[in-house]
Amino acid sequence: MPTLAWIVFFTALGGALSALAASLFLLTPEKKRSALLPHLVSFATGALLGAALLGLLPHAIEAAGVASVHTIGLTLLFGILIFFLLEKFVLWRHCHVEICEGHEEPHGHGIISDHQRDAASARLILMGDGFHNALDGVLIAAAFMTDLHLGIVTALAVIVHEIPQEVGDLAILLHGGMSRGKALLLNLATSLTSVLGGVIAYFALGTALRFLPYAIALAASSFLYIAVADLIPGLHRRVDPGSGAKQVILISLGIALIYFTHETMH
Repeated sequence: MPTLAWIVFFTALGGALSALAASLFLLTPEKKRSALLPHLVSFATGALLGAALLGLLPHAIEAAGVASVHTIGLTLLFGILIFFLLEKFVLWRHCHVEICEGHEEPHGHGIISDHQRDAASARLILMGDGFHNALDGVLIAAAFMTDLHLGIVTALAVIVHEIPQEVGDLAILLHGGMSRGKALLLNLATSLTSVLGGVIAYFALGTALRFLPYAIALAASSFLYIAVADLIPGLHRRVDPGSGAKQVILISLGIALIYFTHETMH
């Protein structure tokens, strides 16, 4: 099967599966959802770390050559900084929409209602999620263009980490006043922007193959940033020994899934 077909198939599959899993997860009783979500986050953390450090980075270094190891390292650092700034921008936008602490207008002028804030948050999450999923498509395309097996491992890691995020996004859409049907449809549509990102990346990177190893390093920086900056701090909120042991086990299982998938395919 041509590389482009693999990219389209796995980006579409990933988008559809993550949206479907989030939809099914949201239909479960709230108590059960609250109990399962931290376990999903732990597993996703391991999958992201495994994909970045066991799959993406070794392939980026191999493709660039030993002489370019420092350049790959700089690309990784640059990517982490870029994702930090992107997240800062999203938080800043979210803050201005919702009027954060320190931004309240005196005497009530300019204050928006809770309903308006919830609706604005829903629109913002749709825009942010669409961009994020398109970027996931770029990362998957870069991985497939380097190695078929690496592409599958990367797509798998993307799917695993997208499910908890899609659950949260869907909850925000519903909280913003959307009907369940509309929220599900829009959530699916934003999930499938990964296909668009993958196709664009295939043609853009295909004309500049020398940049492919650095695109792979950027993909690794994305996975590392999400795991270390977004997911792990949330895991640290639970400090009892029992929760810590479960987190370590689930993170290890996520890493093991990526490792054995990668090794089996090779």
